[in-house]
Amino acid sequence: MKLSKLKISTSLFLVLAVVSTSFAQSRSKIDKKQLASRVKSEFLHAWNGYKKYAWGHDDLKPLSKTYKDWYGQTLLMTPVDSLDTLILLGFKDEADATRKYITENLSFDKDIYVQNFEITIRLLGGLLSSYQMTGDVKLLNLAEDLGARLLPVFDSPTGLPYKSVNLKTGKTRGEITNPAETGTLLIEFGTLSKLTNKPVFYEKAKRALVETYNRRSSIGLVGTNINVETGKWTNTDSHLSAEIDSYYEYLLKCAILFDDADCRKMWQESIRAINKYNADEVRGELWYGHADMNTGKRTATTFGALDAFFPAVLALSGDLDRAQRLQDSAYKMWTAHGIEPEEFDYQTMRVGAPAYPLRPEIVESTYYLYQYTNDEKYLRMGARFFNDFVKYCRTDEAYAGLKNVVTKEKSDSMQSFLFAETFKYYYLLFAAPKTLDFKRVVFNTEAHPIKKTW
Repeated sequence: MKLSKLKISTSLFLVLAVVSTSFAQSRSKIDKKQLASRVKSEFLHAWNGYKKYAWGHDDLKPLSKTYKDWYGQTLLMTPVDSLDTLILLGFKDEADATRKYITENLSFDKDIYVQNFEITIRLLGGLLSSYQMTGDVKLLNLAEDLGARLLPVFDSPTGLPYKSVNLKTGKTRGEITNPAETGTLLIEFGTLSKLTNKPVFYEKAKRALVETYNRRSSIGLVGTNINVETGKWTNTDSHLSAEIDSYYEYLLKCAILFDDADCRKMWQESIRAINKYNADEVRGELWYGHADMNTGKRTATTFGALDAFFPAVLALSGDLDRAQRLQDSAYKMWTAHGIEPEEFDYQTMRVGAPAYPLRPEIVESTYYLYQYTNDEKYLRMGARFFNDFVKYCRTDEAYAGLKNVVTKEKSDSMQSFLFAETFKYYYLLFAAPKTLDFKRVVFNTEAHPIKKTW
């Protein structure tokens, strides 16, 4: 009997010791300097892989060690998207060489149809932020040329932009679009307008944002797809995920960056509807799911990697309570399989869409929350994300997305946002505050920091 009690006591002691050690480790002081150095090292690993196998092209295909150009001809997607990150991480020689390569080789005089949204957030945003950081007027000239070539997308009966435009001819196509693509343009076009003193850029992009908002339902929600020629919704599913996400982000950020009262009002009206119909309490946790835009009825209990931007936006709006609760939920989504999936059913805690294409949004929210709270919890959270990211996505020459977060099978893809966003937010989370004045910039949805210089 005594021996049995002793065994139980010893076992209990060991369990408690393990738990105590684990807890102590989780609460141990984070070495920010060491983590920032690791991020820089891993950035260079991926960057050197891109340079070795895909230099001068849009993206590296890391498994086959070849390249991908989005439209058959290069638009230097990775160099432009990466330039401001190279500068922030202190890689001066690399940044100077990349900037020189861009200004000497990038041309938009190409007979190709491009997706307005992606080109705006990656190329126009990247050129503008890099111009602000370097003062190289050639970058601004490239941005203005690109902006002018994109303007025909707004020539629809509603003012909502078509999805695609031919950079040489100005012809447009793609009348079925979504709020993210109609409403995620004003930071870039507005900044271009302010820097060139050409109001047309601001006016066109703002009208698109307002026209999207004006077509919200009677309960204040927008849908997933809309026809730019009729202004009619073709999909009434409402959520914070792909095809809607950054529309809401830009309502708030444009209010801040441009002191735009209309954007402020549209944000305030929209967040009330989001918190009423999309917010969902499950097991005492806060999530944001899908709802019908007209009735508010719950249509799906899914959240995903793209939705994980929303804690950052909530924090930026001043709603730290919801921001922190939602970030805790996003953390559970990540830790369910050691890395986050594209889509996750928070009711059943099961993976829906299993891919992970190296997305940055959960890191972005971690960075914002650390900026607003100075709580080391978010450094520990970021360290967990970074360690998992390196463990599962690093390849011998670069980084690769995952086809499946459960099996960890890799995909032959490394998009430019890895450099523009994912590595940038990891670095800024751990870097010295002087690296970037968080309070003096507004990040576009591709993490290009814009300063209000006007």
